[in-house]
This record gives sequence, C-alpha cells and structure tokens, in this order.
Amino acid sequence: MTYDLVIRATRAVVGGIERPATVAVRDGVIVALDHVTGSTTALTVELGPEVVLIPGLVDTHVHVNEPGRTHWEGFATATTAAGTGGVTTLLDMPLNSLPPTLSAAALATKRAAAVGQSRIDVGFWGGAVPGNSADLPGLFAAGVFGVKCFLQDSGVPEFPPLDAGGLAEVAGVVAGLGGLLAVHAEDPAVLAAAPAPHGRDYAAFVASRPPDAEAVAVSRVADAAAATGCRVHIVHLSSAAGAEVVRQAKASGVPITAETCPHYLTLSAGSIPDGAPQFKCCPPVRGDEEQAALWAALADGTIDIVVSDHSPAPPEVKLLASGDVAHAWGGIASVQFGLPVVWTAARARGLELPQVLGWMSQGPAELVGLSGKGRIAVGADADLVAFVDDEDFIVTQESIRQRHPMTPYLGRTLTGLVQRVWLGGRGWDPQAPAGRLLAAPR
Repeated sequence: MTYDLVIRATRAVVGGIERPATVAVRDGVIVALDHVTGSTTALTVELGPEVVLIPGLVDTHVHVNEPGRTHWEGFATATTAAGTGGVTTLLDMPLNSLPPTLSAAALATKRAAAVGQSRIDVGFWGGAVPGNSADLPGLFAAGVFGVKCFLQDSGVPEFPPLDAGGLAEVAGVVAGLGGLLAVHAEDPAVLAAAPAPHGRDYAAFVASRPPDAEAVAVSRVADAAAATGCRVHIVHLSSAAGAEVVRQAKASGVPITAETCPHYLTLSAGSIPDGAPQFKCCPPVRGDEEQAALWAALADGTIDIVVSDHSPAPPEVKLLASGDVAHAWGGIASVQFGLPVVWTAARARGLELPQVLGWMSQGPAELVGLSGKGRIAVGADADLVAFVDDEDFIVTQESIRQRHPMTPYLGRTLTGLVQRVWLGGRGWDPQAPAGRLLAAPR
C-alpha cells in the first residue's frame, strides 16, 4: 500500500490516551495506525518529543455572520482564525446572517456565500422561529446538523424567540425527524423581573441575567424533551443552577446534552473591569463559584462539550469607545484561542490533554453525527494538529486572524501552541480555501 502522508509522533492522543503513534493517510483519510510498514509515501513527517499529535478540533458553535453582516465576520476570516487555532471543522449558527438560516432556500444562500472561501470544513445549523415549523423538514433534508431556537430575545429582530407552545411544537417536529434541537435557554419572565443593566457597570449587567433565568428555561426544555422524545442540546451553559437541572434530567433519562464555553471556564466576573464590553456575552460570565460548578459538571459528564460560541462584531457595535456594557453587542470572539485557553486552565487543575480533547474534538463531533471527525483512528478524516502543549505565547492584536482583532484574551499569556495543521491529510494553508461544505448524514 502507498500513502500520501505518514506522521510519526512520539506523543499522540489516540483512543483517549497519550501514546506514541504512526499515522498513515491516503486520499484524506487515515488508513493505517501504528502498523505502517513496507510502503512508499509522498511525505513522511517526524514530530519531536515536545509536540503532541492531536485530532483537529470540532467547534459546533460559531457565528460566521455571512451573508448580510459580513462586516462583522465572514467565512474567509472566521475559518482562517479557526484553523490557526487548531479547529478543522466548524458549524455555523443560523442567526446574525441575513437571511437567517430558516429555510432550505436560506441555507442554499448561506452555502453559496461560503463556496470558495472556507479554509476548513464547514457545516450548518438551521433555525426554529415562530411560524417556520413547516420549513424544518426541508432544512433537515438539505443537510443541517440540527436547528437552534431562542426562548428569549435573540438580539436581532429577524430571529424571534419561541414561546412555550412554540417550543413544544418545534420539539415535536424535530423529534419526528430524528433531529437535534439546540436551545439558548434563558427565561424571558425571569429576565424581565431582574434589574436592568446600566452604563459601564459589569456587575449590573450580570445581575440583569440571573442564574434562575437559565435554570427555569433549561427545565422547560427538559420537559419538552421528555414529552416529545426530542433530542435537545443546551448551548453555552453558564450556571450551577442550570447544570443541576441538566444533571437531574439526564438522571431521569431525558435525551439532553449541554455545552459550555472557554470564557465561562476561565474568565470571572470579579476580575472583569467596568467599561469593558469585549467581555460581554449572554448569558454572562459569572463568579468563581459558578465557574467551579461548571468544571465539576464537565468532570461528572453533566456538561458534554466545550465550544467557542464565537460571536464577533465590529468595535463600533461592541461600543468599545464608550464602554457601555448595557447597550453593547453581547458576544465573545474566541474561535482562534479556545484550545490554549481551556488547556491553560485545565492543566492548572491537574487535568490531562486527552480529557480536554474529549470535550473539544470527539465530543462535538459525536453530538452532531460527524463520525469521521474529532479522533485519530482508521477510517477517520486526516484532520490533524501538531500541538506544542508546554509552550507559552501572548495574545497580540497582530496574531488575531478574525476580521476584527478584538478579544477578551488580548494580552493574556496562554499555554499550548498550534505548530502545524493538516486538513484532509494536506498541509493547511491559511490562504487556500480548501475546506469542504458538509451536510449532515441522513
């Protein structure tokens, strides 16, 4: 047998453990592991002992914003930033683009915008809003990996929230299609009763979106899943109370999963200054006790995965000049830095790299049915990353590859440097739009 590429690594993450490995690739797929003899290859790469060969990350929560708000972000810039950070597959969220991905026709528009621009593999979520239940079968047939809804104001008028009846209706439709329903779970009544945020005050913003809003909404989603059999997924879980609802629902056999994000695991409300909207997201970054509860929920399997929720915007929309946290766009820009951010914090807690990759590579791939992604195994796509797990670097504006060089991690020292990336067995070039547009298996 001949191979296109052979990578010999003294350290590799395979099957949930770190060990030596030899990986052979042909036609973009891993075709042999360890037992690679008597062959000729076009290229052999030897990795040094300071490098760990890992599967490319799968980020199932990215807002690319193109078309319609491409001045916020776009497929070229988002996928370049992602690949630079070791993400080889992302799923684009259905809102913040115009049109939002609410029908098969809108999905076709989104896919057309991505053609010839994507530097990594890209798949798509659809959206569920009041009145589009009849469009959901067409979206799934066209290849979305699931549909997402909001239970409260999404921040953009073209993507309104579902009320209790709408959630039940959508859950029933998605269940009948065998699909996945992702939910931004904050309860509008609890939010309405909370004190309003004001000006530059970050603590006031946190108080305006209390943990109870998340817990009440997650409970409603769990009830809908139990009643319909719909597989549901809670996006960007931020609180101990929300995690406890997920924990109890799982124990009761409800088909529910949950994610959290690097910012909830590593940033803390107590260290965020007033007048710094680059830290604003919804739900908000909370305090140290909430953060500790999220790490515990990851450890016991309550939270399944860690993804970026990359949601960038121009400086004028983030209101950086005035520092008005109350009125700034809420979103953390982080797709490039998720792996080192989480690895830096996880290592400090005594966790190992294979555990982190379970949350950021294999877990997200399994969530959305991408069986060929997120692992180093025979038959898997040869999406691979050479990761120097003990090297520090500082996040500078010059290093940021998203459209606007703005992130709450600016100036931070992080551990873990992506040295080299292979996409489908080919050396990754940030200038080359070699990514594929993916459709969910049906």
